[in-house]
Amino acid sequence: MPKRILFQFDCDSHASSFDAVVAVDSGVDHLVPYAGVQTTSIEPLVHGAMFTRGGDDLKHTAIFLGGSDVAAAEKLLECVTDAFFGPVRVSVMMDANGCNTTAAAAVVAAARHVDLAGARAVVLGGTGPVGQRVARLLAGDGASVTLTSRSFNRAQEACDQVAGQADDGIADRLSAAELDSPAKVRSVLSEANIVIACGAAGIQLAEKSDLVAAKNLAVAIDLNAVPPAGLDGIAVMDKAKPIGEGSDAVGYGAIGVGGLKMKTHRAAIQSLFESNDQVLNADEIYALAKTVEKS
Repeated sequence: MPKRILFQFDCDSHASSFDAVVAVDSGVDHLVPYAGVQTTSIEPLVHGAMFTRGGDDLKHTAIFLGGSDVAAAEKLLECVTDAFFGPVRVSVMMDANGCNTTAAAAVVAAARHVDLAGARAVVLGGTGPVGQRVARLLAGDGASVTLTSRSFNRAQEACDQVAGQADDGIADRLSAAELDSPAKVRSVLSEANIVIACGAAGIQLAEKSDLVAAKNLAVAIDLNAVPPAGLDGIAVMDKAKPIGEGSDAVGYGAIGVGGLKMKTHRAAIQSLFESNDQVLNADEIYALAKTVEKS
């Protein structure tokens, strides 16, 4: 049987050591990392992966797109798929900065405690790549999602971008909110069943008292691993830990959802070698996370 080869195309000046370790731990036989990959240089690399094997052997070669710039990686993904020739192709996964695996793990963790269909969810600091993906996945499974920012215009732009990339109907379940004062934070959280904080590292987005005051809250997830916590009172290691007196909700920290994220990342890498025609982005990785959760 041909060896399983994973090409790691990274837009940064150094290919991610994190992604390299996960690839090796996923059972890849040979990892071939490339750094500084640009849209203008990726096509011959893709063709080299495609044209050296044929038939069923193509499924033993795959591509991973990473790096810290999610927008750049999305453009690389377009270039990769554009370089394919019908069935002459290889499977590809995009998870720059862990955006897809993190978002998928967070939403699956939330679904342990709340039926997403009909739930009310708030995505704090939701304008970045992870926040937008969290909002998309929640809304896609039927939750009504409020995506927040300190700027209403930025929040609305993020909602529009999510809606433009998703299936019909999701736009109706998305709304934008400006949180530029403690009173607005408490007001937006007051009816939430789910709160997921996706803001920049080291920025607190809500007080513990805001979470306790949200009487319908079932689960709060903080994806910030850098002090101070994005959600006051939730520690980075928390995993379904009760928030505390006055609340029936539980909390997860970044490492609390990290176990599922890592399992999902490994499962996604392994699945690339099941066929040569897979494109794993947010929705596909979310579906895998659900399968991993049940296993």
